[in-house]
Amino acid sequence: MLSPAACPRSARLPPVPAAKKRPRPVRPPRAERVPASLLAAALRAQSEGVFIARRQLGPRGLRILFANDAFCAMTGHSAAQLVGQPHGIFHPERTALERLKRWLPQALPGQPLVGDGFLLRRDGTTVGTAWSFDPLVDARGKVTHVVATYRDQTEKRRLQEALVHAQRLDAVGRLAGGVAHDFNNLLSVINGYCEMLAAHVAANPQALREVAEIHHAGRKAATLTQQLLAFSRRQPLNARVINLGTLVQENAPILRRLIGEAGDLQLELAPDLGNVRTDPAQFQQVLLNLVINARDALRDKGRIVVATANRDLKPGQNRRNTDTPPGRYVALTVTDNGTGMDAETQKHLFEPFFTTKPEGKGTGLGLALVYGVVQQSGGYISVNSAVLVGSTFEILLPVTAEPVAAPPPPVEPLPSLRGNESVLLVEDDDVVRKMVEGMLTADGYRVTAAKSFAEAARETAPDRPYRILIATLAGEGDRFARKLLGTYPSLRVLCTSQHDVRLPVDWLPPGRQAGLNKPYALSELLRATRKLLDA
Repeated sequence: MLSPAACPRSARLPPVPAAKKRPRPVRPPRAERVPASLLAAALRAQSEGVFIARRQLGPRGLRILFANDAFCAMTGHSAAQLVGQPHGIFHPERTALERLKRWLPQALPGQPLVGDGFLLRRDGTTVGTAWSFDPLVDARGKVTHVVATYRDQTEKRRLQEALVHAQRLDAVGRLAGGVAHDFNNLLSVINGYCEMLAAHVAANPQALREVAEIHHAGRKAATLTQQLLAFSRRQPLNARVINLGTLVQENAPILRRLIGEAGDLQLELAPDLGNVRTDPAQFQQVLLNLVINARDALRDKGRIVVATANRDLKPGQNRRNTDTPPGRYVALTVTDNGTGMDAETQKHLFEPFFTTKPEGKGTGLGLALVYGVVQQSGGYISVNSAVLVGSTFEILLPVTAEPVAAPPPPVEPLPSLRGNESVLLVEDDDVVRKMVEGMLTADGYRVTAAKSFAEAARETAPDRPYRILIATLAGEGDRFARKLLGTYPSLRVLCTSQHDVRLPVDWLPPGRQAGLNKPYALSELLRATRKLLDA
């Protein structure tokens, strides 16, 4: 054996490094075992209804082993009453049970059975739910239990029904607006020729009375179209700031005459009531319609209460109408102790032509008018009623900080309406166009009448100095009028339409434009024309 000293230096082996300690394997942390009591508490705290059942399916469903508090609340039973009962007692839909029978033999984790339907409550009522059934498997992957979850869909269903109702109202409103448009054109002709005819028969009292009766009927028909347009939200509101308490007080004598011997009227008007913005004339119709409905519902000699109050709504506070946002409102309520209404009747109250009155006693447009005016005023309306107890209609209008508007000025003396200016008239209805052209011509105006804006464009030239355009300004009409203004810089514009045309366009100063709502009287058209030309 050679000693290290005998070995050449180059042949010496390097020193062996000290052996490193082998690291100990890292063990995963031991999973904490969750107590069964904690799991049960978590299930009980769920906001959705949950029950657990064995997988064995009986004739009436799965037998319940556990039910949480939310499921108990949905069904109206205690947990002790639910345990041991087949779930089909509370979820009796045959289709759902048939689906469950087909699903159970092939149920897999992560593949729940889902659906929606009704749970039957202890008191016999139902609650709409969305439900799901999930399988629970053991260590071998075998399904041993089923977890059922039920989510209350009451609010969702209410919103869906409200949407469908709103869409139906919108569709009928569009139809009503279209009918009113055509009807207004006919009324413009009837009422217009009545005015012209009255001038011809002024010396014959009997003929004049007969013409007046025709004109009176035409004006009554015009109020019907206003109701249709108010429902379709096309009837313009002449909105200004008013106090509802003052409006109720001013109309109290009329209301008492309407009620007559049918009942007593009681006013409960809050002091220091906030102001609101609405059309006083239209809102008077709202008040009259609500009181008339209340009167017709009275039994024997009943009572009607008209009340006003300030309301400061907090989030979720208004349970009558959950769509009402928080804020400051003025409330107007009309309450009666009459026959009341069932839930089905209340669903259709604001639909046009819906009425519970005998045939010939009502048009079914009164509450549609109420609904339209309230909506256009930015307000909300709700009803609370019970059969043989009575009804309460509540209207909420937003409060405005503006002061009450000054009363309108007295009617000015009628100025001279005749003239000799050039008028360009565009009207697509042949009869209306012929009538207006004849009336303006008879009063001295030089009228060029056209059926369309394309036809009117062919009648424009610098050598025809039109002073005023009478037409409906929408879409093509707006573009035509702008172009016409380039040829006639001093042009006046009178817009005739069913819509709110108080300020038809934003590219002309107020003194050079005006609006006239159909159906209009010939005197109104003459006055508006002369006023614009004299401005």
